[in-house]
Amino acid sequence: MTSPHAAAQPAPPALDAGAPVVSLWPNGAPGSERRRAELEVIENTYVHNVNNPSLTVLRADPRHANGAGVVVIPGGGHRMLVWINEGVGPAKMLNRYGVTAFVLKYRLAREPHSTYTIEGDAAADARRAIRWVRAHAAEYGVDPHRVGVMGFSAGGELVSLIADNPAPPIQPVDALDKLSARPDFQVLVYPGPLGTPGKAIEGAPPAFITAGSIDPCCATPALQLYDQLRHAHVTVELHMYADTDHAFNLGVHSERISILHWPDRLADWLSDGGWLRADNGAARSGAAPAPAP
Repeated sequence: MTSPHAAAQPAPPALDAGAPVVSLWPNGAPGSERRRAELEVIENTYVHNVNNPSLTVLRADPRHANGAGVVVIPGGGHRMLVWINEGVGPAKMLNRYGVTAFVLKYRLAREPHSTYTIEGDAAADARRAIRWVRAHAAEYGVDPHRVGVMGFSAGGELVSLIADNPAPPIQPVDALDKLSARPDFQVLVYPGPLGTPGKAIEGAPPAFITAGSIDPCCATPALQLYDQLRHAHVTVELHMYADTDHAFNLGVHSERISILHWPDRLADWLSDGGWLRADNGAARSGAAPAPAP
């Protein structure tokens, strides 16, 4: 089927902050090979018509990079990608903490005329992103044992699907597909309900969850997942913000001081969990830590 967006123009360079963009599958995503050359559609700062899933790489400044890596998954109701406020913006925030970020463009299941699925195609893109980062960790100065995932809204659903639920069997297309697709830690920001409750919660990655207390969509999934992880003895931290609705992003448009500072709570959690320490991945994997300089 020809996409209604087929004649679209490519994204302006500023939308990706001049950062390098890498395709997740060299020959196109499974089932989407014939559409991989279709151009994405940019409306304002929202991305549509993703048929060639990719990662935009925003590296931490080498002066304070600590080896942690995070795949950032923007939301948008699976109809679009909120690229700046839930993608590039959070990636730059993570960069300030010394974390290298990889912003995911995934296939959109609820776009008009889409033939994709959330649990199949979009989740496959998220899993492939984790594998890709692990496979290229040395190239980007990332510890393969400190690869996390951070999702907003619909992106939070994908986080739960890949972190708290079993991965379906796949036919590997290359050696990369043989790597683990489960993140080492998960960050869910006003996550949608799909994927909660998790079906593989035992041994799930440590989690940071935040949402608004009056969010009609996503307050309840945040609370449910927190309670499920807590009862499974998974390290989990929850921040629910009073009188706050959906899509507060990084809080820069809110007049609430608490919302403006929620990224600081994430930084605290990452630090307390050892994810910002250069020797933490070795310790978690059982390898001997690198000697101190």
